[in-house]
Amino acid sequence: MQLTMQQMDKETAANILEWRYEKPYDLYNNEATEESLDELLDGTYKAVFEADRLVGFYCSGIAAQVPKGRNEGAYPEGFIDLGIGMDPELTGQGKGHHFFGYVVSAIKNEHPKQGLRLTVAEFNERAIRLYKKFGFTEAQRFNTEVAVFITMEQRR
Repeated sequence: MQLTMQQMDKETAANILEWRYEKPYDLYNNEATEESLDELLDGTYKAVFEADRLVGFYCSGIAAQVPKGRNEGAYPEGFIDLGIGMDPELTGQGKGHHFFGYVVSAIKNEHPKQGLRLTVAEFNERAIRLYKKFGFTEAQRFNTEVAVFITMEQRR
C-alpha cells in the first residue's frame, strides 16, 4: 500500500464527515455541520490516500486533544498530539498498521525532537494494541460524558 498525504480540502473533508462507524466505534462519527467542516479545513488536518482512494486523515496539536482532557491536565507540554481517522470500510482488515506507521513517520518528520501523544477511547482495544506495537504506553485516563479516554505517549 503506497500512501500519500495532502492538505485537507473541502471535498475530502465533506466525505470524511459522512463516514459512519459501527457500534461501539460510532463515538468517532462526526456530524456534517459547518463547524465540523471548518475544523477539518483549519490547516491542522491532512488527508491520506492510496492512489486516488481516501484511506484516512490525521491531525496534530490541539486539534488532536479531547477538550475535557485539557481541563483535567491530561496534556502536559513536551509532546506533539496526534489524532487519526481511517475510512470505516477499511478498518478491521489489518491495514491500520501501515496507515498508522505512515502517520507517525510524517509527524516525526515535522517534529523530530518531540515525543508523540495520542488519545484513545478505553474500549477501543483494537487501536490500543496497534499503538502499543509502535511503543506507545499509557500515561493518563480521564472520563467524559461518553467514554473513558486514555492518553498514550511515545517518547523520543
